[in-house]
Amino acid sequence: MKNTERVSYIRGLAEGLELDENKKEVKVLNAIIDLLDDMALTMKEMEDNMNDMADQLDAVDEDLGSLEDDFYDDGDEEDGFGDEEDVVDDDDDGIDEAECYYEVTCPNCHETVCLSEDLVKDGQIDCPNCGETLEFDLDDAEDAPCTCESCKRDE
Repeated sequence: MKNTERVSYIRGLAEGLELDENKKEVKVLNAIIDLLDDMALTMKEMEDNMNDMADQLDAVDEDLGSLEDDFYDDGDEEDGFGDEEDVVDDDDDGIDEAECYYEVTCPNCHETVCLSEDLVKDGQIDCPNCGETLEFDLDDAEDAPCTCESCKRDE
């Protein structure tokens, strides 16, 4: 039973008692019933407003979902995966798995560093660990096998 229906039922019970309307106790009882009726109507209005806002929020959520799909769409909806160039580095090692890398061991600190092909083509780089200048000869690097994850999978 809804609140408005319950207040109407209580009002009917009070009227069924056929109390004298001029007595102070009856006036208090009628005032309480009127207050309950007003509160039930106010609650009904608030519930209706809340339902309207929930509907509007759902519509905004759907619109936002559509905008996100349009904005973040990579154009490859068939399989859900991007091209290999779009591979994201999720393992926080700083290496993009779609690009080939070369492992170089610094002769000074003996730390192994992974370098992209572009860095190797530049011919030299300062070791990120000790600062020693590392020089590369790309002709020698072409004979060395690539160490990137995608090439390891192809073997």
